[in-house]
Amino acid sequence: MAQPAPLMPHATASWLVDNTSLSFAQIAEFCGLHILEVQAMADDLASSKYTGRDPVHSGELTHAEIERGQADPEYRLMMQRAPVDVSRTKGPRYTPVSKRQDKPDGIAWIIRNHPEISDAQIGKLIGTTRNTINALRDRSHWNIANIQPKDPVTLGLCSQRELDAAVAKAAKSAGTEQTPGEALAARNDDREKLIEELRAERDSAAKVAVEAAQEAEAEAWLAERRAAEARGER
Repeated sequence: MAQPAPLMPHATASWLVDNTSLSFAQIAEFCGLHILEVQAMADDLASSKYTGRDPVHSGELTHAEIERGQADPEYRLMMQRAPVDVSRTKGPRYTPVSKRQDKPDGIAWIIRNHPEISDAQIGKLIGTTRNTINALRDRSHWNIANIQPKDPVTLGLCSQRELDAAVAKAAKSAGTEQTPGEALAARNDDREKLIEELRAERDSAAKVAVEAAQEAEAEAWLAERRAAEARGER
């Protein structure tokens, strides 16, 4: 039987990447993530989105367990204390303020990749309203020009287990169930695309910074040249 994942897998993975020498495979397996997601955190492409969560402080791991993993890359980390499931019986899903701006991207991804999922399921999964979903479907959303479909799991809006359950339920209702292999391949393709997008954004930002520095240097040289001419120097 597979052991449970940490309560906050992405935040836990971010902490393990920053504070241990565990392999990406060990972290990915313990947190229930794809190894490419962990690689992206190590490359500073995704970790900035998550505040690291110390699994030792929460009791999910011990220092001794981490040391065993660091000493043996083949060692499989064992959950020391399973997280307690917290259920909400009333009201919409709560989403941290820092992630609410990502909701339209996650909704757009579901609409594009899983049209069989109903609006009610999307609302429950992401914590949104039918008005927002309809606005994205008919492209009347106020910010539609800037919305980019992105995997809601990678964005931290829901867990992979919740998304898989919603997809399976919708597929069963529609009579078009997807095999586990097909579902995994689709998720991997989308995550690889997201990682490439993040890398492109990082490269673009670096290019802009270099160009700004060059422009500043040219302006400083020109200002100095004009000052020298004003003083009668050559």
